[in-house]
Amino acid sequence: MKAKTATLVFSSQIEHFLGEKLSVIYSRTWPAYHRWLSRAPEHISASLGREKLKYFMPELLPTYDGLCRMLGADEKTCAFLSLYKPPVFRAGCSQACQTGDVVELVRNYDFPAELSDRLLLHTNWNGTRVIAMTDCLWGVIDGMNEHGLAVSLAYGGRSRHGDGFAITLVLRYILEFCRNTKQAVEVLQRVPIHMSYNVTLVDRSGDSKTVIICPGEAVQVSSVTFATNHQQGGALADIDAIADSYLREQYLSTRLAATWQPERSLVELFLQPPLMRKASEWQGWGTLYTACYQPLTGAVELHWPNGQKVTQSFSQFVESDMSVTSPAFY
Repeated sequence: MKAKTATLVFSSQIEHFLGEKLSVIYSRTWPAYHRWLSRAPEHISASLGREKLKYFMPELLPTYDGLCRMLGADEKTCAFLSLYKPPVFRAGCSQACQTGDVVELVRNYDFPAELSDRLLLHTNWNGTRVIAMTDCLWGVIDGMNEHGLAVSLAYGGRSRHGDGFAITLVLRYILEFCRNTKQAVEVLQRVPIHMSYNVTLVDRSGDSKTVIICPGEAVQVSSVTFATNHQQGGALADIDAIADSYLREQYLSTRLAATWQPERSLVELFLQPPLMRKASEWQGWGTLYTACYQPLTGAVELHWPNGQKVTQSFSQFVESDMSVTSPAFY
């Protein structure tokens, strides 16, 4: 039987000044985000969200205020953009970095296609250029800044949640204002995050850490260079899309420890099972893209199993749209 496939458009855009492009993206994505916000267990006002942002990440406040003004400054929009105590959202991702002859951070983002921004955004909002895949308009699911700091998130697999921000906004803050892994780790230890996550970081010097975050527990900092969707000592949430988290972790551990040649890119590992996952009737969604961030060169690559590829960098970033067809999308 012929495999089901679907086609999605992935965009690369430059938005150095808050303006028209983000407004267009917001008008397209707002209906889906509005439905998502309706699932929040409590209403968070725009004023409370701004107050928390001012307290924990004050340097980001001018950008937040600018976005609010640009998009009309209504209560729902401003509450949404604060990303404080949003509804829960889960993704089944894998990520790893290497720091030998090649310094890179590679990840697979596994998420429902209809809920993804599918936007690689080049910004310069606070004096630091950032290239990142976005979520909720200005949040970051993976990205890198011009100082050579790269970061990626993976859902931690635990059902606990609490007071705090969406991890995607905290990663935006890190890329806007941190220069290295040490500074980024300090932010993740200080700013409250509302769900469990495993965050992997690497900088231009090769300093790499995975930070393990769960509300109500102390933040853990590990030198392990890869992560999937579980945390040691915590029960794995009963979600089909992350049920193979231990299998993916074992695959990465075995391949990286035993057979990997340091001059090769990790991308080839991520373009095959079990890390590359097709959508299925039980899972409903699969790998939307494989991202590769290269701190030494400032290059960013997006890959798909059919051989399609987008390459961008801080020295050469071309706005474009690419239509990608994959069985992971249906």
